[in-house]
Amino acid sequence: MRRMRRLRVPGIREMVAETELSLKDLIQPIFVDERISEARMIEAMPGQFRQSLESLAAEAGAIEDLGVPAVLLFGLPAQKDEVGSGAYDSQGVIQRAVRKIKEITNLIVITDLCLCEYTSHGHCGLVKGERILNDETLPILGEVAVSHANAGADIVAPSGMMDYMVRAIRSALDMDGFTDTPILSYAAKYASTFYGPFREAAESGFAFGDRLGYQMNPANLAEALWEVQLDIEEGADIVMVKPAMPYLDVLRQVKDMFAVPTAAYQVSGEYSMIVAAADQGWLDEKAAFLEALTCIKRAGADMIITYWAKEYAKLA
Repeated sequence: MRRMRRLRVPGIREMVAETELSLKDLIQPIFVDERISEARMIEAMPGQFRQSLESLAAEAGAIEDLGVPAVLLFGLPAQKDEVGSGAYDSQGVIQRAVRKIKEITNLIVITDLCLCEYTSHGHCGLVKGERILNDETLPILGEVAVSHANAGADIVAPSGMMDYMVRAIRSALDMDGFTDTPILSYAAKYASTFYGPFREAAESGFAFGDRLGYQMNPANLAEALWEVQLDIEEGADIVMVKPAMPYLDVLRQVKDMFAVPTAAYQVSGEYSMIVAAADQGWLDEKAAFLEALTCIKRAGADMIITYWAKEYAKLA
């Protein structure tokens, strides 16, 4: 008679584990703020900091020394305008940050490609009145991608959920000779309440309306599969599901259906909830993160963007 507990004893339990989480799966986000001269803590994300362009080198070096293979950069510019021109400025905060990191490390540098941190209204595209202009935004996204690639970005990651953004970015990169630069598309990005702490960290809140017109309804799964398929057809090399934990069913179906490299983003709200509960003594932070990250890996993620990557590396 089969007894399942026979394989649950120490030693054997690890040998028969079906899912193995590895440091090579993890990507550490970094916020780079060109208005500051030293690192500043993010109140809504305990343990996370905005880095200055001066403190960035030490941070990137520490991440590399820990063995984390890649970083995802978000920029906070000194100035914002209606069209987000700082996003494609060759001397913009992300462009300067990429060059600095590539000069001193061998980290894989991924750049978030969106306008929301650079526009005065906080939306991910150009606006007319209170209407988001999808098609008019596409050439700008292409220009941003080229500027990131010129600075040395290894991967560009469009996150604005504009229709046909991947096609526009792929065309722009190819025309400028960056045919080998991969696109990691935020293909299934839901309109989630779990982004709250990030909006404080990146100062990317919106001045009017909401993002429901271009981010996905949490009620929908089939729509996510359509989004992923379209992005693959347009040239995405890697697709992402965001957030991670509330959408493990989506992640599993994306991986099963398309079998392409698939990322998941353990977003700011997921991170901050665990840290806050641990601070109250309600759960064990290490155990909670290890369980959550393992579950994301089990659901099909080939790579996981997580604010806990450095802490995981310290356990290795």
